[in-house]
Amino acid sequence: METKDWLIKDLKENWLEDRAKKVEKVNKIDKEYYRQYDIKQGLRNSDGTGVVVGFTKIGSVHGYTYCDGVKTSIEGKLFYRDIEVDELVKNTGEFGFESIVYLLLFGELPQQEELRKFNAILDGFRKLPTHFTENTILKSPSRDVMNKLQRAILVLYSYDEKPDSLDIDRILIQSLKLIARFPTIISYGFQAKAHYFDDQSLYLHNPKEGLGTAANILHMIRANNKYTQLEKDTLDLLLILHAEHGGGNNSAFTTHVVSSSGTDTYSAVGAAVGSLKGPKHGGANLRVKAMVDDIKENLADYSDRRSLKEYLKKILKGEVFDQKGLIYGMGHAVYTKSDPRAVILKKKSKELAAAKDRLDEYELYDNIESLTKEIFKEERGEDIEICANVDLYSGFVYQLLNIPQELFTPLFATARVASWCAHRIEQLVSDHKIIRPAYKSLKNEEKCTIR
Repeated sequence: METKDWLIKDLKENWLEDRAKKVEKVNKIDKEYYRQYDIKQGLRNSDGTGVVVGFTKIGSVHGYTYCDGVKTSIEGKLFYRDIEVDELVKNTGEFGFESIVYLLLFGELPQQEELRKFNAILDGFRKLPTHFTENTILKSPSRDVMNKLQRAILVLYSYDEKPDSLDIDRILIQSLKLIARFPTIISYGFQAKAHYFDDQSLYLHNPKEGLGTAANILHMIRANNKYTQLEKDTLDLLLILHAEHGGGNNSAFTTHVVSSSGTDTYSAVGAAVGSLKGPKHGGANLRVKAMVDDIKENLADYSDRRSLKEYLKKILKGEVFDQKGLIYGMGHAVYTKSDPRAVILKKKSKELAAAKDRLDEYELYDNIESLTKEIFKEERGEDIEICANVDLYSGFVYQLLNIPQELFTPLFATARVASWCAHRIEQLVSDHKIIRPAYKSLKNEEKCTIR
């Protein structure tokens, strides 16, 4: 073997592995330091509540009360601009998601004529720029649609005459174009992925005026363009429920942090997409699906509650599935007794499952929810509160809608981009300081007074 070949082989088999171990060792920080110096790991207080770092008018999440140092669980509530999401779902009508976008951006629900004009503006922006589809999506397809979405956002910077402007009117136009184009980008991104990596036929449908966001998505991702009213209404509901979740969720906070530097809209929204792509955030419903698939594979009769309960216990102990010791779709950082999004979506999922003759699968998800609550009370005490989160049912609903799993998280992004844009504007208008928290150096930890 020549010296060069030997060196390459050694690099691959020994050097890189050794250095990876070294890098891991030198960067590992003992968790005890967080307790010793009262460092808010993950920007969380010791009781799990979030560290308050700012104000927002856009949305809020309520899952407990905190009085005189005592944290008390309550039924979960979610507000968009001080209106409960339950009320919004009941009263927004045919173009529900578009009404929510208007509410998040402008602080009020639109009147009928204003909504008509707003929909016309979004329709005018839905098509991608000339040659964008060919050059940006088809010539460089990605196996991951979120990756393609993030890259496409950054390319759109080049199509903007004033991309770095911080004038609010310019940022508003940029925001509306991104909100309108997200459905087209993810639909075409998925078609490119399916064609170039899965050997499927390539079909690209232009968005149609007058359909709205939910219907256009179904129109663009399906070969025959067809969908039922129930399917359209269900996807519209999903978009509404994913549109906003306060300023503290990881992607919204990312938007605040990046925007505080004074950078452009495309960089800020692209960063938020990168945040949402993570399995601890927007990708959580995929973990639910993987867990449920594992249950189906390993239980001959998953409708048997006793067998299911025993298997869930094994999942919780890290003995089966991915051995992480987590029952995905259960528990939330803020919600304790209930997640209002999950409550609403659970009801809709049962309606859709009945229409699709798949109530047996709905019962499986329902049993996972109820049995997990039982297990936690039996093993961790009667006072423990754990609820289903929206991810338990969202992936199931996407499956009932025959939406490919590659689009689960991109659809989340399509809903949440309105919130990101609203939070970006709020940051630029209200807080002109760059967000710059401190990290304590452990090089000379005994000099704890040095700043």
